[in-house]
Amino acid sequence: MLKVIQTTLQGPLLRAEGLFDHPFGAHWNPMRQLGTLSFFFYWIVAVSGIFVYVFFETSVTGAHGSIEYMTVQQWYFAGVMRSLHRYASDAMVMTTVLHMSREFITDRYRGVRWFTWFTGVPILWFLYGSGISGYWLVWDQLAQYVAIGSMEWLDWLGIFGEPIANNFLTRGSLGDRFFSLLVFMHIFLPLFLLFIMWIHLLKINRPRINPPGGLALGSLLMLIALSLVYPATSHPPADLGTVPTVLGLDWFYMILYPVFDTWGAGMMWAAALGVSMFVAFMPWLPPLRRAKPAEVQLDKCNGCTRCFEDCPFGAISMKPRSDGRPYTQEAVVDPRYCTSCGLCVGSCPVSTPFRKTDQLLSGIEIPGLTLRLLREKVDAAVAGLAPPDPAGKPGVVLFGCDHGADIEQFQDGSVAVVRIPCVGMLAPSFIDYILSRSGAAGVMLSGCRDGDCYHRLGIRWTEDRMDGLRDPYLRERVPRARIRTLWAAPNEPGKIGRGLATFQADLAAAPADIQAGEPADKPAPAA
Repeated sequence: MLKVIQTTLQGPLLRAEGLFDHPFGAHWNPMRQLGTLSFFFYWIVAVSGIFVYVFFETSVTGAHGSIEYMTVQQWYFAGVMRSLHRYASDAMVMTTVLHMSREFITDRYRGVRWFTWFTGVPILWFLYGSGISGYWLVWDQLAQYVAIGSMEWLDWLGIFGEPIANNFLTRGSLGDRFFSLLVFMHIFLPLFLLFIMWIHLLKINRPRINPPGGLALGSLLMLIALSLVYPATSHPPADLGTVPTVLGLDWFYMILYPVFDTWGAGMMWAAALGVSMFVAFMPWLPPLRRAKPAEVQLDKCNGCTRCFEDCPFGAISMKPRSDGRPYTQEAVVDPRYCTSCGLCVGSCPVSTPFRKTDQLLSGIEIPGLTLRLLREKVDAAVAGLAPPDPAGKPGVVLFGCDHGADIEQFQDGSVAVVRIPCVGMLAPSFIDYILSRSGAAGVMLSGCRDGDCYHRLGIRWTEDRMDGLRDPYLRERVPRARIRTLWAAPNEPGKIGRGLATFQADLAAAPADIQAGEPADKPAPAA
């Protein structure tokens, strides 16, 4: 059932993201920065909340008046900060829910990712608790409605000596002492939310928590403009002697309150806890069938730490040497966090095909696709290329990953196809090997859509290795004009086809010295 939902929604999601690529670019696309934007909106809420608290009067009689002072008399600054506080809170709800939805649709919530998904559920609870408690403090008719509904919901549990809702029965029943408790809750809940957000990222290596500078600035300016054009306003002051009838709900936070009025507390608790439990345990419904984790070959490992640095999920740690060899450390793989992506293989300095078959072993291997099997796979693909023909298309070896566009359809006499778990598994020496020892005229590297690597760091490490910014890097002798990178989503096979045609045309028109293997410029970017 879940797989059917994913398959149905993946196409529309990828098309929507592609539309955002045109105005924003791959790395500023907000659909791929939903998590970082949630963090950014949190800090906007925190800073603006501190400012609003300076003006806020913590009392039943003074709360509404102090908010109105900010909104009316100090509209040009304090009023903007109050509106910014409100709209950034709404934006955080939106980006958080969209982020979780996207992770589910793209199947990035199971396997080793279960921890970040599981901890995302309490994040939602604390996020909504933080926002709802903030609405209480305005102490207008909307706050009255929300506070009474929330307290009746909590009273149903029967864990308090006296019903909390008794504090809202009649005029004068709500005292400043209880109101101060509400203020404390609104301060405590966001702080605990930040703590859970920190836990949420513990199992991710090199997590990104800040959006690109331009996207962050643009988002802030958008919220400021909204605050000026459509400032947040309050309802009339709360009156416990009357029942509010006409209210403007904030549907980002209060969408369930009308449902509560209809269903009652018991049904709402059953629905809230039932849905939360179901979402929290989705990674095991059914569990992901995982490939065998990477294995360290100690006789080839010198403890260089490259695999440790490059692992996207922190599955590799460095431990004291256990085999008596003259190195201080050795790599150790924790199978609980290994995705078998192969990025560690691509980072190992021993992962080179320029060796005899009996010595073809890397310092760290993927059991289902060892270094020897990978070279055999490459050799077999290259052997399938048609002999060089001056009148035909230049032969190209096309690498693709398991989560990018389908590349098998491009297999023909001029294109040899090799699929690997992640493009980051391919050590740069393989490109050197293909271009110097085979009849292939060029190598094209493809993978997931740019800025959206399924294994997080595959595209980034590949580009850095090609550019000589990260070990192991591509040697200078390799002609860069014979290499092309092109990143495409699963629904973009046409992009691969067009890129191949352009690449082969460029190779056919290249000067003879480049075709002969003389060094040239850096890899040409995707068309």
